[in-house]
Amino acid sequence: MSKGVIIEIRAGAGGDEAALFVTDLFKMYSRFAEKQDWKSTLINSSPTGIGGYKELIFEIKGENVCEKLKHEGGVHRVQRIPTTEKSGRIHTSTVSVAIMQQATETEIHINPGDLRVDVLRSSGPGGQNVNKIESAVRITHLPTGLVVNCQDGRSQQHNKEKAMQVLRSRLFAKKKAEELSERGDERREQIGTADRSEKIRTYNFPQNRLTDHRIKKSWHNLDKIMEGNLEKVIKIYEKKNF
Repeated sequence: MSKGVIIEIRAGAGGDEAALFVTDLFKMYSRFAEKQDWKSTLINSSPTGIGGYKELIFEIKGENVCEKLKHEGGVHRVQRIPTTEKSGRIHTSTVSVAIMQQATETEIHINPGDLRVDVLRSSGPGGQNVNKIESAVRITHLPTGLVVNCQDGRSQQHNKEKAMQVLRSRLFAKKKAEELSERGDERREQIGTADRSEKIRTYNFPQNRLTDHRIKKSWHNLDKIMEGNLEKVIKIYEKKNF
């Protein structure tokens, strides 16, 4: 059993349409995880109120999770006609995806004195009990300024544990990026840095086409891919032995 990953999906350019695509990508990865017999758990969400999200953070655990999903990080561009567009004009929006390997306490030690922990009231749709209980947790890592929010867990303690997992994974990713930068690894020239600044894919809905810009390959079954059928796309990277 390999380590799990933390996935962060954030809306970029495109307003409401980008926020809706955050939801679509979350569903795509969740369905793919289900097909692989992996377990996915939502950690934090920031809904926009129209069915979209500014941000979704979740974890996926299972066999070979990191190996299969490690190349998914980057900017995902979507081209489609929004439901609110009366003229039929195609809009272009972007969403960023970060894939972070879960780190253990042995790999990343965090000094409790370096943390500020705030407890807040959870915010959620429907005005349910989630709004009445101070269970949301915000952790600030003072040396780096990293801030992690978690509100979708069942209790304050659970949210704190999940927030610490995300923080530890972010610090681990930061450490690896710094090491990679120092080495000037040649592999970065081949597959890129997999960070949020790099456009990796275009999802063209009118043409039912997915294009991966890193390997210059397109698939013309985007509708099926969005249902979680990512295996053929991901296998390309395994075959190229990146």
